[in-house]
Amino acid sequence: MKKVMAMVLCLVLCVAAFSGCAQQAPAASQSEAPAAPESTAPAASESAAPSENAASSDGEVMSKGPHGETAASATDLSLTDEELAKIKEGNYKVAISFHYAGNDWSTAQQAGLRDQFEKMGIEVLSITDANFKPEQQISDIENALSLNPDAIVAIPVDVVSSASAFKKAADAGVELVFMDNCPDGLEAGVDYTSVVSADNYGNGVKSAEIMGEALGGKGKIAMVYHDANFFVTNQRDEAFEKTIKEKYPDIEIVEKAGFDDENKGAEIADALLTKHPDLDGIYACWDIPAEGVVSAAKAAGRNDLVVTTIDLGNNIAKMIAANDVVAGLGAQLPYDQGVAEAILVGYALLDKEAPPYIAVPALGVTHDNVLEAYKTVYHTDAPQEIQDAYKK
Repeated sequence: MKKVMAMVLCLVLCVAAFSGCAQQAPAASQSEAPAAPESTAPAASESAAPSENAASSDGEVMSKGPHGETAASATDLSLTDEELAKIKEGNYKVAISFHYAGNDWSTAQQAGLRDQFEKMGIEVLSITDANFKPEQQISDIENALSLNPDAIVAIPVDVVSSASAFKKAADAGVELVFMDNCPDGLEAGVDYTSVVSADNYGNGVKSAEIMGEALGGKGKIAMVYHDANFFVTNQRDEAFEKTIKEKYPDIEIVEKAGFDDENKGAEIADALLTKHPDLDGIYACWDIPAEGVVSAAKAAGRNDLVVTTIDLGNNIAKMIAANDVVAGLGAQLPYDQGVAEAILVGYALLDKEAPPYIAVPALGVTHDNVLEAYKTVYHTDAPQEIQDAYKK
């Protein structure tokens, strides 16, 4: 069982750049782990610790954890050779539950988890995709428990409705490590080991700063925000709005339009551009709705619109490289986040104290650094089509 934390580590990360993304529609729930495409799967890290290249542009983590925790550094997580040997002797098994999969962000997370679990000798029993449906994830967790895993790594779709399923797992002695979100009522060090997240508040700030700079500090914009009780996206949207209002007083947010379906970006942006033909820019909460915003802008003949977002998906990376509507974004580092989550499973299995909240700093991505940022995010060079799209 897990130990209750004696203290919260308060550390400032000084690591290299993090990013991540979402790029296509989610796939159906799966009990077998899908293979990561070669074009996006990062190379395995070389140590039992998150990569030192997982770095921030300026190091400061602005996000707090789900319960107000100060972030600890992923680069401070490590397992000794003796600890790795002990884990391997245990023949442990793990299940992974995504909120949705089949996109660049989830693919990179999956690659980091798989690579690190392989080094630890931990078998991955299943990887499931809840398609953003709480009831599906509850079923996925029940099915995972029937496989008798020693641990579950999961990103809860809904912190309220999924809480009982995760509590059941914890009470059964299954170690829990969460991505980004934490179910209501569960206690760090008692019910779960830790929550690992990107600096989503910082990513919202980066997106706002890129918008502000691109508009020269003045203009009219709209927000296409995630209208759901989802901790990390709520942080992004809050940070974007607050930064614009405080740092760019001559930029007016004329309307905020919420979505509960990421594929409605074009529909929402079309309505915004019709109602506000003088809009200078639109922010979207992550890359898939941002792709819809770009599509609507082009259909309206508004190639001059400034779009910013969060998450470095392949399609958005290509747009940034080509100076095509998208000015830039704040990025996560999902591969290294996955490595950290896997190491924390090792902490739990060893009954080793762990910080209750791990975060990685935000990376601002613009045309100037998009190719370098892509390599930092995915641990591989950008696909040739993105390199070819780059305009010097």
